[in-house]
Amino acid sequence: MARFVPGSDAEPAAAVAVLRRAVQLDAEARYQPALVCYQEGIDLLLQVLRGTKDETKKCNLRKKISGYMDRAENIKKYLDQEKEAGKYHKQIKIEENATGFSYESLFQEYLNETVTEVWIEDPYIRHTHQLYNFLRFCELLIKRPCKVKTIHLLTSLDEGCGKQQQISGLEEIKESLGNHGVLLELEYSSSLHDREIRFDNGWMIKIGRGLDYFKKPRGRFSLGYSDFDLRPCHETTVDIFHNKHTKKI
Repeated sequence: MARFVPGSDAEPAAAVAVLRRAVQLDAEARYQPALVCYQEGIDLLLQVLRGTKDETKKCNLRKKISGYMDRAENIKKYLDQEKEAGKYHKQIKIEENATGFSYESLFQEYLNETVTEVWIEDPYIRHTHQLYNFLRFCELLIKRPCKVKTIHLLTSLDEGCGKQQQISGLEEIKESLGNHGVLLELEYSSSLHDREIRFDNGWMIKIGRGLDYFKKPRGRFSLGYSDFDLRPCHETTVDIFHNKHTKKI
């Protein structure tokens, strides 16, 4: 199907920007984010249509919207087929010192109201900063639109002087989650090496460094200390898969 190029005078700047981005992502075969942009752009055009009185402009807008909707539907069907076949794979390369990769930015696209259970395999939820990373990830999971009820964590046990701090820290997180109606199930393995996160809606994310891919902030009052989108990252690779029949850990 032919792709439509935004730019009509009847379209607001916001819609033009979003739809240009959709077309660009589409051309790069980055279909998942392209679909999101198409849907957002269509919503913006529908708002314009409702406020347009000129019949000629309304007719042109309807044609544009119809074209974008057709393209979005074709992409959605393609992605659904890939997901059903277990073939969906997207890779994100995080460069050294890159920013803009907070947990929310990275995972939000795959979290929706259907997510009720999460499995996390990460051998390095041990030290204080790693416990805080896990806590921050848990905070993301209990926010809307998610309806997470159970989180499973499989990690390794610190056999050194930090063992008690690790255990007490995770128990405190478990208690806090319980106060929000979320069960945290903890399990330890001495042979764990892989890092993997799975949602019960079929999405599976593998991060080379696990949740611990952020660099230490330069100071307590430096940008990125609180907002992890501004925190520089270590170089790593994120692989995203979808499998309707994702196995539970």
